[in-house]
Amino acid sequence: QVQLVESGGGLVQAGGSLRLSCAVSGSIRSINRMGWYRQPPGKQRDLVADITSSGSTNYADSVKGRFTISRDNAKNTIYLQMNSLKPEDTDVYHCYARIESYRRAWSDYWGQGTQVTVSS
Repeated sequence: QVQLVESGGGLVQAGGSLRLSCAVSGSIRSINRMGWYRQPPGKQRDLVADITSSGSTNYADSVKGRFTISRDNAKNTIYLQMNSLKPEDTDVYHCYARIESYRRAWSDYWGQGTQVTVSS
């Protein structure tokens, strides 16, 4: 069974930093795109940043220059370094991965989410 396990969320003051991690486990054949999304209450889930298996990255305009996504393919793990955090960054951050497992063709997987709270 494929699982995405997130860690690193928490409470931080505005201007501070946090680093999120997302590790994929299970019978994995290959992982394509991975990324982070956030979902404000009552709204759709929006892309924060994503990264392909070759390292190409994409960021939401609101986080460009402040957040950095990276990937360790050997560990099936991605990271989101979040600097200069703002109160509007407060949200639940969900990890995403497009995975081909030994039991299932290419499919989308989501983590359970980790809370990030930025106080003013």
